[in-house]
Amino acid sequence: MISMPSWQRYRTQARDILARYVEKPSARLFGKIGLSPNQVTVIGLLLSGVTAYLIGVGQFVVGSLLLLLASALDMADGALARLTGKATPSGALLDSTADRISEAVVFLGLVVFYISPLSIPEVLLVFLALIGSFMVSYLRARGEGLGIDCKVGVMTRPERVLVLAVGLLIDQMAIALGVVAALSCLTAFHRFWHIQRELSRR
Repeated sequence: MISMPSWQRYRTQARDILARYVEKPSARLFGKIGLSPNQVTVIGLLLSGVTAYLIGVGQFVVGSLLLLLASALDMADGALARLTGKATPSGALLDSTADRISEAVVFLGLVVFYISPLSIPEVLLVFLALIGSFMVSYLRARGEGLGIDCKVGVMTRPERVLVLAVGLLIDQMAIALGVVAALSCLTAFHRFWHIQRELSRR
């Protein structure tokens, strides 16, 4: 069984690979064509809206591909800001806000698809996945506001995007939502415990 420290190490290695082969090359490309970091953020947000629509009408495969593309843009905007020296607090605020809206919109697309008397379990899974996802992000922000680095946990946004994209691609969204809901709640509890432990050491 993979321990938490081992999982953190594997996730760090995976993110390093993504940064090297996806995030930085994309940022350089956007820089060459003259896009600003905020423009990339807005384009990613708009793509999430299109993704939600496609999911809502049952176009899961195309929705999965657009979800991955929107996620790649989300990674590239911060890299572009650093590359061009345009990283600002207001840009970081826009990026964080767009992230939350993008995630909520994708879940809304799933609610629209599932909303019927026969799909109540799926709607509840969407709700639980949404709450768990937001709590993971909130606890990281709250921890950092208290001066505590809080990146622990197995189900952060990249993992959620990957699980949802795979679920859409293979048309197994109930399973994917169950995984996201369960592991997001586990990650939220892990982050809460981590913050409490760090606070008690002060």
